[in-house]
Formats: sequence, structure tokens, C-alpha cells
Amino acid sequence: MKDKDLRKRVPYHIQRDVLDELGVDQVAEKSDFKISAKEKFREAVRFKSCFLSFVPLLTWLPRYPFRENAIGDLISGISVGIMHLPQGMAYALLAAVPPVFGLYSSFYPILIYFIFGTSKHISVGTYAVMSVMIGSVTERLAPDSDFMIPGNDTNSTSLDIVSRDAERVKIAATVTFLSGIFQLLLGLVRFGFVVTYLSEPLVRAYTTAAAIHVIVSQLKYSFGINPQRYSGPLSLIYIIIATVVSWQMDLKTEYGVEVVGKIPSGLQAPVAPAVSLLGSMVGDAFALAVVGYGIAISLGRIFALKYAYKVDSNQELIALGLSNSIGGLFNCFAISCSMSRSMVQVSTGGKSQVAGAISALVILVILLKIGELFEELPKAVLAAIIYVNLQGMMKQFGDIRSLWRTNKVDMVVWVMTLILTVLFNPDMGLAASIAFSILTVVFRTQLPKYSILGQVPGTDIYKPVEDYNQEIPGIMIFHSSATLYFANAEMYIDALYEKTGVDVAKLLSHKKKLEAKRLRKEKKAAKKAKKEAKKRAKEAVKAAEEPKFSDTDESGEEAEANGDVHKLSVKEPKDVAAVEVGPDPDTDTTLPQAIILDLSPVNFLDTVGVKTLRNIYKDYGEAGVQVYFCGCQRGVVESMEKGDFFNEKVTKSILFSSVHDAVLYCQQGNSEEVQYILMSYTHTRISEVS
Repeated sequence: MKDKDLRKRVPYHIQRDVLDELGVDQVAEKSDFKISAKEKFREAVRFKSCFLSFVPLLTWLPRYPFRENAIGDLISGISVGIMHLPQGMAYALLAAVPPVFGLYSSFYPILIYFIFGTSKHISVGTYAVMSVMIGSVTERLAPDSDFMIPGNDTNSTSLDIVSRDAERVKIAATVTFLSGIFQLLLGLVRFGFVVTYLSEPLVRAYTTAAAIHVIVSQLKYSFGINPQRYSGPLSLIYIIIATVVSWQMDLKTEYGVEVVGKIPSGLQAPVAPAVSLLGSMVGDAFALAVVGYGIAISLGRIFALKYAYKVDSNQELIALGLSNSIGGLFNCFAISCSMSRSMVQVSTGGKSQVAGAISALVILVILLKIGELFEELPKAVLAAIIYVNLQGMMKQFGDIRSLWRTNKVDMVVWVMTLILTVLFNPDMGLAASIAFSILTVVFRTQLPKYSILGQVPGTDIYKPVEDYNQEIPGIMIFHSSATLYFANAEMYIDALYEKTGVDVAKLLSHKKKLEAKRLRKEKKAAKKAKKEAKKRAKEAVKAAEEPKFSDTDESGEEAEANGDVHKLSVKEPKDVAAVEVGPDPDTDTTLPQAIILDLSPVNFLDTVGVKTLRNIYKDYGEAGVQVYFCGCQRGVVESMEKGDFFNEKVTKSILFSSVHDAVLYCQQGNSEEVQYILMSYTHTRISEVS
């Protein structure tokens, strides 16, 4: 059967009373039951469930399907472990520490994540973006200039590489430890949602910009030159310039090739972090914590969606936090997950975190037995390995074209993130990029789409009249596509006036002007009438004092006879001419019977939003137009209650659960039972129709 035959219109009938908010509460028997804070606390600290969720290994390892997963995890772990070797040493160059510390960073953190992590497929360990961020910290706090020692000649100096590297290792380990503490704290307070501020365009542009930083940082190893290093804003430009100058001005034809150097056998004992340095790296550590978590959780969710399991965002923060904080004690630098290693882990049959543990054992064997075989490896080879691993990030420039077609705002975020991160250091670039991304959201809430809704005939469906041209006589339904808060409250009112064609402010102002003008005219007329009355009274008194001999003026003779001349009264005119003022052309419009505000998109109300709705209700009411609200979420109603919106005169009877209820109330009243027929596509009954 064809699709259009399946999508047959199914009529259905609903017969009920029109319900306002109070009526809905009565019919639905609304419950005021709430879980107490004490019960919530008991549930949160229940020991067994809390401990098992904190250590996921205890949950999944006892149920590990050995026959199905063991071979795949073994092959995958060995393959990924082999990848860890060159990548760990290469990324150590980005962190400006000796290559062997990249191997340490590929061992300790992986074992910690194996115990506490929830993603089955990501490969945690060294990562180019994290390494270059570490390198910016180590080179800023321990520049080469601080380790220059006098040479044999009077004017010569030499670099104390051993002391410099030792200081940089201490700095890298300390900032890694602090970033792990940040991640651990954020995880414990269940702050995993912080990654929502890192949109996909922002993350992809940031990693692309970081890749540019990485490429530039490896130029010295590729060309065998040693330009002066810079840090801070615009450091990338200064590196580039120094590299070109050094390359062009150096006339040597042969260079001494730098190699990896000494790789000590065995493992190092833990070392306490340098507490004195913590104050100078708080911002860098927080940036590392956010970026590392953002990349790991993004990739983890991709694999979780593909293979139908769940990744706990808060537990991932805890796992990464423990990996970095404990790893920092063993002179490791900050880790995240690598797309290339993760893809290899999945493609070679990896099914669980066991593959990661096996890859760590491969690194352990290298550290204990065969590390010395790689001591003569040229650093230029490691730089080449980095270039190859970055090719995927450089392909992300294609995002600009696709985003231009789909969402130009996201494209602007992508481009600005790239520019800001390239011009500034990765940490400053990240902060500026997040701020810019949030600003785009704020601007979009300030510029929503406003429309007047009309009813699709025979249904309870309401669409913008500019698209369907089905206005309801005497009723205006105003809809905004965004929430209502302090940043767009004024624009909400302006759009309401524009769309309804009723500028209440001008209308009330004109009304007040007319009232004031009428009062002035009446006062002036009354004053004039009073003056004329006094004048007539004087004339009457004067006439009464003069003798009158008219035979027909009986009343005059009677007054004179009785001596009541001074008691003569003169009645002032009762009717004062009405003051008519012509209509104001700006406000001369037919007022609607009612205005319905559709608040279904509004998910919260601040004090300004509540005040705005209160003023709208009051001002339109003074102009003779009744205002109703529909689609209010529970939080919105609670905000209105707390903001003293309701009182004895304004009750919840002006709130309706749907636009249709509000329209029917305006048309026929709440007391009458309304029957309406709805025509709709009912997917749940397609099978019955077919």
C-alpha cells in the first residue's frame, strides 16, 4: 500500500468542558506530593549503589563475556599499545617535556580509566590538543631564558637542558594534577552538563586551530632549527616569523640531528605536586579539564550511540579526574582520548575497557625492557608522526562549506573559534570561543520569530496567519518562538503591539490626553458658567431693588411684598456642552475582543518576565481588551505565583492548558459544553486503517 494511502485522515471526536488551569487541576486531581530533601539525600548516599556506580569495574567485569570478547580485546589492546609508543613520545615534544614522559602518560592514566571509566571503546591517553596546551604552560613558566648559564668565553652562554626539562616536567605534572582535581570536583557535584557549552562546531574548530598550533610547534624539529620560543597572545605568529628568519638566515648545510635521548628503564616513584605553582596555573588547569572532558565525552557518546549502551557523563568526569590527578603524581601530563587510536581499537575487535588495560601492559613492557631501543629515534620522525595524526583535524576545514548551507550561525561560531584560538593561546582561545558561542545564543533569544496564529478549519491546530491566512475574528493569538526574560522583554512587548496592531501605550496615552483635555474644557466651561451665573445674580438683585409696576409680574410683587428680594436664586445651567475630540490617527483601530498569549515556548520566567506579563494584562485591560495565557509550564505558573501575579481579581481562570481551550472560552464561554471534531494524521492507527 502506498504511503499516501496509509496516511489516511482518521476522524475522532472529543467531548468535554473547556478547562482553565483551575479546572485542569480539579479534573486531573493534581497532587502536591514532593520528595523530601531527606529522602533525596538517603537515595544519593545509599552505599552499595553509590559505590558500584563510582567503580564501574565491579559491575561489568564479573559479567565479562570471556569467550566472545577476549580475543578481540587482546588483538585490539596490542594494536593500540603499539600506537601509544610513537604517539606518546611525539606528543611529549608538544608538551615540551622529554619523550619518556609521554610513555608514562600512556600507562598510569589508562589503568585508572580502566577501573573508573564507562566508555567501552574510546582510547584514552596522550592527545595532541592537550599536549600543546600543556606545552604553552611549561614554556611560559619555564622559558629557555631562565636556564642560560655562562660559557667558557666571556660573552657566550649555554642552555642548561637538564635543569630546564626537570622544571618543565614538574610544571606539567602540577598543572595535570590540578586539572584532575577540577574534573573530580565537577564530577562529584554532578556538573557533567558543563560540556553542553561546547557545541560540535566549536569543538571541531578548536581542535583544528590547536592542530595549527601543533604544526607550527613542530617546524623546528622538521627543519632542524631552534628559533626563540614565544608564549601568550599572538605567539603563533611570532613563532612562524622566527622560524622563517632562522631558516633563511642560517647558512649551515649540515645540522646536528636531535634524537629522543635517554629512556630510563622501570617506573618512577610518585612525587608531590609543586604547591607553590598552583596559583599561577588555575586558568590553564580549568581549561585543560574542560577541553579534555569535552573531547572524551563527545567521542564516547558517538560510540555509545552506535553500539547501544550508555555513557555516564558525571562518572566520565570522575574517571578522567582520577586519571589526571593520580597521573600527575607520577609525572604524567594531561590526557584525553584520541580519535585515531579509538578507531583502531574498534576496527581491530575491541569490545570493552579490557583492550585499554592490555594496551597499558604493552607500554609497561616497553618501559621495563625495550625502551632503550628507541633512544636514537630522531625527533624529526616524531614530528612527522604528529603531522600524519593531524591530517584528520585539518580536513575539518570542510565544515565551513557544509555549515554555510545548513546553519550560518554555527559557521560563524566555527570561524571565530578558529581565529580566536589561532591568535591567542589555546586556553585563552577556548574561553573567548565559549563566550562568543554563548553570545550567539543570547542574540538568538533576543531576536525570536513573533507571529499571530490562526486556526486551521475543523481542527485544534493553530498556525501563523502569514502562512495559512486563517484569522479568528475578534481574537488575536500571539506566539513567540523563544522564552521571555529580561533580555528580550521589551522586544516582546514591541512585537505584541506591532503584530496585534494595537499599541496600548499610545492608546492609553491618547486616552489620558483626551481625558485631560475634556477635564480642562469642562473646568473652563464650568468656570465660565459660574461667572455668568454671578453676573445674572447681580443683575437680578439690581432689578429686584428697582420698583416694578407691572400688573402681570405677580411673582415680583409677591417677592417685594414679602421682602425676599435677597433670597432670589438663579439656577446655574445643568448641561455643559460635551467636548468631542477627533480620533488619533496613530491609535484609530478596531480593538480585538481578546488577546491570547501562547506561552508554550517559555520554559522559565524571571522577575522582569513576570512584570512584563502583569503590565500587558493590566494595560490591555484598561484599554478594554481581555488577555488570556495558554500553554504555561509548571515552572512558569510557579514564577507567576511567586511574583504576586495573581490576586483576588486576577485568578488562574485566565490560564488555559491549550490555545484551543482559550479560543473556545473566548468564543462561547467556560460554562457551556463544547463539542469539536478534530481531523488529524493519527500514526498510531495507521495499521488499523490499512
